[in-house]
Amino acid sequence: MPQILVVDDEIGIRELLSDILRDEGHDVQVAENAAMARVAREAARPDLVLLDIWMPDTDGITLLKEWAAAGQLTMPVIMMSGHGTIDTAVEATKIGALDFLEKPIGMQKLLAAIKRGLELGRKPGAGGLSLAAFPRSAPLKDLKKRLEQVASKNAAILLRAASGSIVELAARSLHVPGKAWIDLAHDSNPLTLEALQAASGGVLYCEELSRLTRLQQKNLLFAFERLEKSNLHLVAATACDQAELIAHGWDEAAVRRLFDVWLGLPTLAQLKDEIPEIAAHLLLHLTEAGEVPLRRLSTSALNTLRQHAWPGGYAELRSAVKSLALAALEEEIAAEDVTRHLFPGAAVDPNLPPGLPPEEMNLPLREPREHFERMYFEYHLAREGGAMTRLAEKTGLERTHLYRKLKDLGLRAGKSGGEES
Repeated sequence: MPQILVVDDEIGIRELLSDILRDEGHDVQVAENAAMARVAREAARPDLVLLDIWMPDTDGITLLKEWAAAGQLTMPVIMMSGHGTIDTAVEATKIGALDFLEKPIGMQKLLAAIKRGLELGRKPGAGGLSLAAFPRSAPLKDLKKRLEQVASKNAAILLRAASGSIVELAARSLHVPGKAWIDLAHDSNPLTLEALQAASGGVLYCEELSRLTRLQQKNLLFAFERLEKSNLHLVAATACDQAELIAHGWDEAAVRRLFDVWLGLPTLAQLKDEIPEIAAHLLLHLTEAGEVPLRRLSTSALNTLRQHAWPGGYAELRSAVKSLALAALEEEIAAEDVTRHLFPGAAVDPNLPPGLPPEEMNLPLREPREHFERMYFEYHLAREGGAMTRLAEKTGLERTHLYRKLKDLGLRAGKSGGEES
């Protein structure tokens, strides 16, 4: 028996829709606000949702965006409103809603929309996790705004990303659910005009420009010339500078054009405090997509993940979460599970403080201290843009001592070899 979740803050509408749908042979659950809808969706995994737009706590459009961003839009959603506009309906369908019904809803129209939705059935989680899934994280929320601001004026965006960055997480934030997502590094066939036209409204993606073959480079440049005409966004990333890309075989003029508009990305080491939330959302997304069984990360496991450096960045974290979920013998993933996975062969010491990598405790004090200091100064150098005056104020060190410390740690001091702007 198909299960339908009705979300509306008006009790009369909830009762009316429930009676109609039960008479039609459906199992019906109700929720009077977004908070209850989240709980009901998680507990029951409905086959279809009727979602009101105007609600007191969180409006339906925001909840729809939240589900889409977290990969939880695995069921058809039909929006309802007594004050809807064409723009609202268009926005809802762009996010991933199946249909938009205006109140008062005619029974024939309601049943037809529900029939169509149930025929479509459940679908896997749409796309990948995006920055939209983290509205409470100040740095990720800020990065999302910057990305959208740049994308509103430019069809092509270059992400300058050091090893360990969150390239895919950022790029997915510009992807509209249901539209094309083309990873240029995974295609070895020539890109055609027909393929670009079919992908209209989608995103062309490249995680690292230096890894593309000559044919893939040609595909990217072919698309680059036709982005606006094809209604596409190109999101490409690199840890290389222009000279290094030219050494990898890129055309010099093309590289200059690609570097015309760029945005810097933080590494996971710089987003240490965000790692637990990112990991929890990754696990939820993988579960919704059917890639892993139902699992949850314990608080100590999240803290252990937070302490790791993640040199491989977002892809490494995603792989670790997926592996942990698949290998876990219990529903809750413990800190010991994380330690065994991240440090295979290492004995789990019951006296080890939660979240502390075991190999750090077996080194002379100088080495883990230097490791921490290097991460500390890398973080503040990036945050202050290399400005030594601000860095000295932030760290509480005198300038001469600061320069000496950075030199000892093998870090470059200041902007352009140490000069301030």
